[in-house]
Amino acid sequence: MRAAFIGVDLGTSGCRGVCIDEEGKELARANHPLPASTHPRPGWSEQNPGDWWQAVLAVLGELARAVPGHDIRGLALDGTSGTLLLCDQRNHPLTPGIMYDDRRATEEARQLACLAPRQTAILGPGASLPKLLWLKKQGAIPRHALALHQSEWISGRLCGQVGTGDENNCLKLGWDPQEQAWPSWMERLDLPAGLLPRVLPVGRVMGRIAEEISVRTGLPGHCQVFTGTTDSTAAALAAGLEQPGDALTSLGSTLVCKILVEQPLQSTEYGIYSHRIFGRWLAGGASNSGGAVLRQHFSDREITELSRRINPERRSCLEYYPLPAPGERFPFNDPRKQPRLWPVPRNRTRFLQGMLEGIARIEKLAYRRLEELGAGYPVRVMTSGGGAANRTWERIRQNMLGIPVRAATHGEPAHGAALIALRGYSREP
Repeated sequence: MRAAFIGVDLGTSGCRGVCIDEEGKELARANHPLPASTHPRPGWSEQNPGDWWQAVLAVLGELARAVPGHDIRGLALDGTSGTLLLCDQRNHPLTPGIMYDDRRATEEARQLACLAPRQTAILGPGASLPKLLWLKKQGAIPRHALALHQSEWISGRLCGQVGTGDENNCLKLGWDPQEQAWPSWMERLDLPAGLLPRVLPVGRVMGRIAEEISVRTGLPGHCQVFTGTTDSTAAALAAGLEQPGDALTSLGSTLVCKILVEQPLQSTEYGIYSHRIFGRWLAGGASNSGGAVLRQHFSDREITELSRRINPERRSCLEYYPLPAPGERFPFNDPRKQPRLWPVPRNRTRFLQGMLEGIARIEKLAYRRLEELGAGYPVRVMTSGGGAANRTWERIRQNMLGIPVRAATHGEPAHGAALIALRGYSREP
């Protein structure tokens, strides 16, 4: 039987899975919806970890049934960066999943800003460590509790491991990937002993699938579970980034630019940090511009129809800086930066062209900022997200960037997680 590998992506609204063969070719995919996040108080954002668990089992079972002629030898997961929960020594959840967009730990984030080195990824309430400090302040950390991220908890439960994390997720919990250790300054936080996970690099074996999970899903008992990553890093792997200078632009609600580099880059001022992935580093940041501002002025149907009328070889001469609201973080850090969307032409096609060009201009500035910080200018840019399907925009961006731009090899982060399992299995003796 031919070998196969599974990747599972835990998103905000659903769980998606992909099964690939030894050459990375997709064999099957599966999806299972998740209930929307709840907001018990202003700024809070939570999900039920039990919903994640049931969705993952459903996806794994569907994929196992979809490839009867293949031997599934490994799987890996990715999850939303900064989503945290506490569990006990049996992997039972003790808290809801505190989501990546939860803002309850604003005061703890301010305290960390005075304590932690500036070049860290834990500054801001969306990071994991401020959330953990908030739980500590509430007296909500029982004895022998473990702090884990979304995909880490699921991975451990699949193979009966407790308290194992991965480098990429733990970056926002304070882990120093260069020193391969929890930094000494964290001792001043007085966290309970044993609370933080044992951290492994991405793609390391955690263990074989638990017998009860094998029976429930149909996965073979020898299937190995590998340490996973965050959703954005999985997306970069799926996109086909291979060599330093390869870059990924995600055209979703926000504009995210990442580039593969040999040495890590950090800039708290611009929200830039680096994930280590198979011996290299993925560095980048996120602008507030992107699809959200387009949808304030156009429907998806309008964008598709009007884009066909645009000549991408002829500039509109509209110098827009499209933002959905005041404030920008990357490539400029200016909380008061105002959107620039004037003058507004009567011609809707020209208005859309000006906005597409404006976002492309921000993308170029973002890669120039990364170049200034030592990344070098991209050799080529892959594109994922909803905007990746717009060929007119792709041509506008290529003209603006002056380098090849194409759609990502695979758009699903789950495909990137499957590649982690494939690479992890290949490096095993």
